[in-house]
Amino acid sequence: MHEELENFERNHVWDLVEPPPKCRPIGTKWVFKYKQGENGMVKEGIDYEETFAPVAHLEAIRILLAFAASKGFKMQQMDVMSSFLNGFIEEEVYVRQPPGFESARFPDRVYKLKKALYGLKQAPKAWYARLKSFLLKSGFVIGSVDKTLFLLSRGGDTLIVQIYVDDIIFGGSSHALVSSFAEQMSSEFEMSLMGELLFFLGLQIKQGLNSTVVHQAKYTRNILKKFEMGDSKPMTTPSPNGEAVDHKEFRGMIGSLLYLTATRPNTQFAVCLCARYHASPRTSHRQAVKRIFRYLKFTPELGFWYSSGSSLFLRGFSDADHAGCQIDRKSTSSTCQLLGTSLVSWSSRKQASLLLLWMKDTLSDFGLNFGKIPLLVDSTSAISVAKNPVLHSRTKHIDVRFHFLRDHYEKGDIDLVHVVSANQLADIFTKPLEFDAFTRLRGELGVEGVDNALIKGEIESQWTGLIALLV
Repeated sequence: MHEELENFERNHVWDLVEPPPKCRPIGTKWVFKYKQGENGMVKEGIDYEETFAPVAHLEAIRILLAFAASKGFKMQQMDVMSSFLNGFIEEEVYVRQPPGFESARFPDRVYKLKKALYGLKQAPKAWYARLKSFLLKSGFVIGSVDKTLFLLSRGGDTLIVQIYVDDIIFGGSSHALVSSFAEQMSSEFEMSLMGELLFFLGLQIKQGLNSTVVHQAKYTRNILKKFEMGDSKPMTTPSPNGEAVDHKEFRGMIGSLLYLTATRPNTQFAVCLCARYHASPRTSHRQAVKRIFRYLKFTPELGFWYSSGSSLFLRGFSDADHAGCQIDRKSTSSTCQLLGTSLVSWSSRKQASLLLLWMKDTLSDFGLNFGKIPLLVDSTSAISVAKNPVLHSRTKHIDVRFHFLRDHYEKGDIDLVHVVSANQLADIFTKPLEFDAFTRLRGELGVEGVDNALIKGEIESQWTGLIALLV
């Protein structure tokens, strides 16, 4: 508590003043909570609160990690201590003196804030504005799409910085540039330099010499324990071939599973199917959710494998299970987007969506520019509708997705390409599959066991080196 108040003094957060007429000061209280690392140990010097600030999408984090792995960047992590105390506020705000630390001489006075405190609605915005201003003055360029991405180019070298409130990950092509940035941040803010990126937003990250693996093994074990599924019988696939889902804890289970899909796309279809029943779950539905947990027990450490040997080209797959929902006869549409061989974004939902164009704009900030992006579809009819304007008058009842695709096809943004159903990677997001098909598609999406993925990266590197010597 003393250390926290000393931070306030060093940062000139407030002034003790007489309360003005009709002043209604905000109350204060102490909050004691710990943040834990991937091994369950308490992380020292890390602020607990990190809500209501501009934050990066998980797709953006995966794009950054895939790009860094391809370029051989070693990503680092730092944390700003008492970050919200650095943000200036424009409003006139008064707060009561902290409980137990009232002034003996002026017990009736209040603090007039000059900077933000945790709990103020404007605090995250004020901190982001302060950090953004500092980075722009330091020569960084902000992302045109992702406003939490900052890039610096200097002498042919590149430095990439991604912020998530007070957590900052960064890496670049030059060790000197990376070290200089760390020193620059430490001179401006009170920083906790945490070294190599290992644990971020609940994602565990292992950076090998030639690959990066992203997984959520710790989170998987935690939710298995939370919902008393730790001793359950493992299952080899998550989908129960049409069974639905249920019960009082149902929504909590679904919420936990939805976050796990950040690194487990192979569970996306089953989890989203179950989530459709959250408004009115029935007793028969819970069994389907339990099957997903039993599958997690069978595969607790699956994650993404991002290879340094992956070339940076952008492509997407799109699939639909036409009228597959037995309740409303609506289709389940799915898409997945890959940067080289690295899966970075996917969806499985009733309404259609296309993230390729967003990704195209985002990757332009990394210096990657693409012409026509191939979108692989296994339905020749869907391709015909999207390509052929003659069919427009006959297809007014068809979802606007095809007309949206036609516009961008004609502009040259995307190229609709037919792919045989056996090679349609998006199949895993639209329907339950047999074990062999499920595991094959899971592997082609780059979802591997942590140890296997790192070994795979080493083998790939050695094989590439051997070919180079032979050539």
